Amino acid sequence: MRCPYCGSLDTQVKDSRPTEDSSSIRRRRVCPDCAGRFTTFERVQLRELTVLKKSGRRVPFDRDKLMRSIEIALRKRSVDPERVERMVNGIVRQLESQGDAEISSDRIGELVMEGLRSLDDVAYVRFASVYKNFREARDFGAIVDELAGDEGPGEKPRREPVSGGA
Repeated sequence: MRCPYCGSLDTQVKDSRPTEDSSSIRRRRVCPDCAGRFTTFERVQLRELTVLKKSGRRVPFDRDKLMRSIEIALRKRSVDPERVERMVNGIVRQLESQGDAEISSDRIGELVMEGLRSLDDVAYVRFASVYKNFREARDFGAIVDELAGDEGPGEKPRREPVSGGA
């Protein structure tokens, strides 16, 4: 593993342990050249996945890109990072367990929407606005109405009250 500080290829593992959900191994490393310390994660990859974009381009699946897009939707929302990690792991497992090594970007978007819907309503609407390319305010209204329809009779709304300024 290359040292992120000095570029040395000779780094040493000081500690290894599984993550809480046992989906990866966390390794603490040290560089003997610059004494820099850093952490790496090792995950099982069942197969190489390729994403088929709407433009027709094919790109390698990037778990970190998936995580970043979800984190953008969740920005300034109080959602436990462990729940987000579990959601991403679940999406990746679903993609890897499908028969095809090529997945459409639409399928990935659908899985993210399903996960965010159960995780946080605001993040769900944020992601939907980009994924479904909202153009007008009524597009937001339609998706909020859809969320409100999911609350069965007698259930309290899951949304938190909005605190107004001035």
